Amino acid sequence: MSTSASALAIEKQVELLTGVEDKYGGIILEIEKYMDSEVFLSLLRASLSQRKQQGKRAVWIKLPIEFVNLVEPTVKEGFKYHHAETDYLMLVKWIGESADTIPNNASHRVGISAFVMNEKREFKRRVASSKEQVSGNSPTGVVDEIDTEFVEILAFRQSHQSFFTKSDLLFMCMLRPLSFDIQKQDREIEAAQWMSVDDYAEQPFIQKHDSFRGVAKVCLTKSEKEYAGFSPVPRTTTASGKTSYLYFNSRDVNKL
Repeated sequence: MSTSASALAIEKQVELLTGVEDKYGGIILEIEKYMDSEVFLSLLRASLSQRKQQGKRAVWIKLPIEFVNLVEPTVKEGFKYHHAETDYLMLVKWIGESADTIPNNASHRVGISAFVMNEKREFKRRVASSKEQVSGNSPTGVVDEIDTEFVEILAFRQSHQSFFTKSDLLFMCMLRPLSFDIQKQDREIEAAQWMSVDDYAEQPFIQKHDSFRGVAKVCLTKSEKEYAGFSPVPRTTTASGKTSYLYFNSRDVNKL
């Protein structure tokens, strides 16, 4: 096959690298079937040329983990890693005439500290290991469902360079238990039980550390007085029709 005929054949196959346009002037190409790396590289180059002529600003390529053979040619063509999940890698290349405005990957990880208190002013606490028997703390971790009803965000904390150079946002949430049965996760937790909020706050471990002492003070204030945290108020986005939540001190602010 001649060079011109080969080029024509490649142009006809460019549709293999079609994708979905984003609202920022870019396009996301999803590779859905296996390709030889050399064939892929030819198609990628032709596709990049075509997208540039169309005035696209950025080209994203979503590579499923099983197509790892395509990572090297993609990087050699000037793409850079943007983010990865368990089943795919996302790469991107800026092809616009203006300055590169591609945002960095997410800079924060979000976690929760669950302040689960029942009507008896008892607090659900867990002990991570036998060494913590005298201390114990509230259930914490990355966001996941537990058998409770969300009430409000009492406070939140930010720390930098915490987890793989990411910043960490920890939200202290007040939750209302829907069940009083405690089911602990045996692999990570030594014990779990209900204890009074006062006993929790008086633990030597809590009193020794500023951050834990601060959390305990907020919890005590909430249990004894009127302390207004951030309550969720549903908002509807006009353009998309989706519902989001605005969190604020709804007690002290006129209804929006």
